[in-house]
Amino acid sequence: MLIGCPKEIKNQEYRVGVTPSAALEAISRGHSVIIETNAGIGAGFPDEAYTNVGAEIVSTAEEIFARAEMVVKVKEPQPAERKQLREGQILYTYLHLAPDPAQTQDLLDSGVTAIAYETVTDNRGGLPLLAPMSEVAGRLAPQTGSWALQKANGGSGVLLGGVPGVRPANVAIIGGGVVGTAAARVAVGMGANVTVLDRSVPRLSYLDDVFMGRLTTQYSDQGAMAELLPRVDMVIGAVLIPGAAAPKLISRDQLGLMKPGSVLVDVAIDQGGCFETSKATTHDEPIYEVDGIVHYCVANMPGAVARTSTIALGNATVPHMLALADKGWRQACEDDENLMNGLNTHAGKLTYYAVGKALGIDVVSPKMAMKL
Repeated sequence: MLIGCPKEIKNQEYRVGVTPSAALEAISRGHSVIIETNAGIGAGFPDEAYTNVGAEIVSTAEEIFARAEMVVKVKEPQPAERKQLREGQILYTYLHLAPDPAQTQDLLDSGVTAIAYETVTDNRGGLPLLAPMSEVAGRLAPQTGSWALQKANGGSGVLLGGVPGVRPANVAIIGGGVVGTAAARVAVGMGANVTVLDRSVPRLSYLDDVFMGRLTTQYSDQGAMAELLPRVDMVIGAVLIPGAAAPKLISRDQLGLMKPGSVLVDVAIDQGGCFETSKATTHDEPIYEVDGIVHYCVANMPGAVARTSTIALGNATVPHMLALADKGWRQACEDDENLMNGLNTHAGKLTYYAVGKALGIDVVSPKMAMKL
């Protein structure tokens, strides 16, 4: 199979979908790999690193989309890229379709077979291709939130860890999954006073054990939120419903409960955000203010640490990429139900229920789509 990897064009997105190591793995199995020139440079992989393992460097993304049987990316295809997709081609990348009707319709119109990293599962019900980026984003969240708290950025001027004689910041993390746990680890390490909210008592018990009393756990409900918001300096939204739009956990009215200059960091913004006032931002303009509350809602947070993120993502995505190339997408999905769960569109049909529910689009089952 001919595997192609274009350079990412989303604002300040420096990750790359195929590393030289991944290219070598594919080539050693008899596949061909084409890479757009400088696609890996932002993550520390120059063109020579690809040609040294036998990949071909091409000058334009247009050539990638025209020639490749499978296009491997990191972020969802942008409008100019979506126009170049075609029926019979595999797209393997993050998609986050539930809050993005325009992208969803373009993929359906193209007829492309789109497999989304974020909906591929494992035998434990986890999301193994989303987890590494969730880990990165979670660890970044307290850092970026701390920066947003600085007075020059519109924040309240509170230092996350405090100093002797001055209390540290109060940080609430909504969601105790991969993102929330990673965020708690860094926030606790920075010296903040951390509370993690979740609706799973077993998960709260786990976090209490792991952190050995260094943070507070609290069952998440409206009463707990109303009690916490007046006291917190930062809220990190870390709630995910696989493939679906994120639930809105803090309304605009509730912003009035918070101290001026407090910060909301929305790690769920790829799925539409978990605060009512969230809207996607970029690394160029990462923050904005609503009713005196600073919002950080960058939709590709891990792109800021492109080297770490690219390698971590590749560790998770390459085995499925090789299965798709070795067997073709139909056989690969038939052999692996977890990979089949990643199928979001095929031949103009939507195949992921949560996206259809969010956007009001009819859905066919992946098994039915495979017969088209």
